[in-house]
Amino acid sequence: MRTCYTGEVSKAYLGQTVTLFGWVHRRRDHGGVIFIDLRDRAGLAQVVVNPDNAQAFEIAERIRNEFCLRITGTVHARPEGTVNPDLQSGEIEIICDEIEILNASMTPPFQLDDDNLSETTRLTHRVLDLRRPQMQNNLMLRYRVAMESRKFLDELGFIDIETPMLTKSTPEGARDYLVPSRVNAGEFFALPQSPQLFKQMLMVSGFDRYYQITKCFRDEDLRADRQPEFTQIDCETSFLTEEQIRDIFESMLRHIFKTVQQVELPDPFPTMTWHEAMRCYGSDKPDLRVKLEFTDVADLMQDVDFKVFSAPANDPGSRVVALRVPGGGSMPRSEIDAYTKFVGIYGAKGLAYIKVNDITAIPEGLQSPIVKNIHTDALQKLLERTGAQNGDLIFFGADKTSVVNDAIGALRIKIGHSEFGREQGLLEKSWKPLWVVDFPMFEYDAEEGRYTAAHHPFTSPKDGHEEYLETDPSQALAKAYDLVLNGWEIGGGSVRIHRAEIQSKVFNALKIGPEEANLKFGFLLDALQYGAPPHGGLAFGLDRLVTLMAGADSIRDVIAFPKTQRAQCLLTQAPSEVDEKQLRELHIRLRAVEPK
Repeated sequence: MRTCYTGEVSKAYLGQTVTLFGWVHRRRDHGGVIFIDLRDRAGLAQVVVNPDNAQAFEIAERIRNEFCLRITGTVHARPEGTVNPDLQSGEIEIICDEIEILNASMTPPFQLDDDNLSETTRLTHRVLDLRRPQMQNNLMLRYRVAMESRKFLDELGFIDIETPMLTKSTPEGARDYLVPSRVNAGEFFALPQSPQLFKQMLMVSGFDRYYQITKCFRDEDLRADRQPEFTQIDCETSFLTEEQIRDIFESMLRHIFKTVQQVELPDPFPTMTWHEAMRCYGSDKPDLRVKLEFTDVADLMQDVDFKVFSAPANDPGSRVVALRVPGGGSMPRSEIDAYTKFVGIYGAKGLAYIKVNDITAIPEGLQSPIVKNIHTDALQKLLERTGAQNGDLIFFGADKTSVVNDAIGALRIKIGHSEFGREQGLLEKSWKPLWVVDFPMFEYDAEEGRYTAAHHPFTSPKDGHEEYLETDPSQALAKAYDLVLNGWEIGGGSVRIHRAEIQSKVFNALKIGPEEANLKFGFLLDALQYGAPPHGGLAFGLDRLVTLMAGADSIRDVIAFPKTQRAQCLLTQAPSEVDEKQLRELHIRLRAVEPK
């Protein structure tokens, strides 16, 4: 019987005999005395095997890294000068009485304390990778976040209700993962992209406070903060306003941070409209730790000789912005060239800049190839509007609005997080939560010549914006809100449509006719006719939230068995081919595919 976890042995156990289980993290032979660092999920403890215990010593000589052991011994204080303050067990050691090898181990393919492992190696040998202390800490953190979420929601009367994993395909944006039906030939289930439709029907059913921590699936291009299967803390509630819903989940996030990490988040969280976020930062999930903002200067550039600026300045679909970098005048040309290459990733054709050497001398005090093509009045107003000082650097973005937002928005983050940005104090070391609200209801798809839902087609318009659904959908704003933390969207939701006449207007704006609406969403539309209450909700991305709290680089570091960016599991070699018999049972015939 285990006395306690290995990493929990402390001075409280001095003089006691303890029995511990764990794995050999490290074995050291020091002049006839063998030291074993025994490890379990709680941490390490040092075990001392003396040669006068012949039986235990003989076993210890055969032990190697990652052997699984049972050890019984007496807890002693470490000799003076050997205390390890970084460990809970660092003041004690266990003098071994008995050792039992529960299972030997092959030589591991890597050292568990190697911090330079490739991700391919880690994911291929994920079982061993998960033994590493940092991975154990990440998954324990994930567990605590999930538990505190449950406790908080339970106290507010939210009920955990499961929704189906095999459901109807209603693709809206990302592709569905499809599951063929053996029983119903030629028909398919879809794995849910979210429980959206079911949680709305639960509101109609009278379960006015629902939640679940659930898997969702999206067949989309992957990156560091995306997975084909991911986990949401999914919540829905009835009879509350948008502001009341946000208050609940803002309190929930503060509770999680305070109880799990002893961090006090600001109260209340700041709120910013979507239009303001795009205007100031070019992003709907701005990292407010970076102390750089856009300055719109299109009106100053409409009559300059520099066509790179004047053309977009006179184009309603384009944008010209300045990004002032305090102290940036000290940047070497090589760094500026590197940033020019960087913004090219986002479609920018170049990166114009001006170094401000002397604001009292225009244009002589400004250093840039473009200065000669911009008249003095525009330069003077540019310096005034941006608040430029001597020694500053001003970068420019001039292109289609989407390109400027993406390129200069990414540049802002790149500079803020760079060594230069940290040295100049452009990156604040803190937690910066933010509500982004008043999103557009629709996005225009030029290729298809119609509007699409920016969030989903059941999002309610803001009060007074119902008339735009018929007159000008581009002006309609939604009761939608995202919760952003340090530049990551960690949660999002909306108030839903609960009145049939509003839902009909939204479908008309989306050019979804009654037949198509009934085919895709008939079961929800039918349910909404039976006294549907006003309702809304929010879903937190558990993976993203824990990634931020753990300080990890990727959500793959907080998921036990993740997929790669090619949506593959290197541990199990999934996805994989299946035999012809299985395909026949599922009524599927494969086309020939190009060799990989």
